[in-house]
Amino acid sequence: MLKLTWTALRILIVFTLLTGLLYPLAVTGLAQVAFPTQANGSVVNVAGKPAGSSLIGQGFTADKYLWSRPSATAPFAYNAAASTGSNLGPSNPALADAVKARVATLRKADPTNLAPVPTDLVTTSGSGLDPAISSAAAAFQLHRIAGARHIPAADVEHAITGCTQTPLLGIIGPAHVNVLCVNLALDGKRVQP
Repeated sequence: MLKLTWTALRILIVFTLLTGLLYPLAVTGLAQVAFPTQANGSVVNVAGKPAGSSLIGQGFTADKYLWSRPSATAPFAYNAAASTGSNLGPSNPALADAVKARVATLRKADPTNLAPVPTDLVTTSGSGLDPAISSAAAAFQLHRIAGARHIPAADVEHAITGCTQTPLLGIIGPAHVNVLCVNLALDGKRVQP
């Protein structure tokens, strides 16, 4: 019996070292060599300081900025430590009220814009952390941003186009616009790797 216990203990130690230490170190080392930006959180730096992550959404509310998709994370919006959706179903009155309030906010910010409001500007995602919005959602906000910044709409459109990511292989998924990228471009910030 003592021999079996000692054998089991040795196996436990070996596999703990393999799976708990060596494997994580190997994967981390490989990620640092092959994908250093992604392995370190895809942090976007401006003037040597982190401005955010290209993979985590942020809340922008000033009229001069492109607004992100709403976030349902708690205890505050865009909380990367608490990724979650609202879990409100389509028949839940709280969801309908939240959507109506978001539509009202968008209409108040740009009362001359009578276009239909894109869905991703008034509903949260499953993660609550989307860094990008649809091309339609970006185009919907174009004139509000141009007016708030007193610049031609073409300048805003140029920033949006420069931050639009095309579908993978040209066919997988829709094109989407990285909100942080657009807002930094509009502010004239030079992004550092």
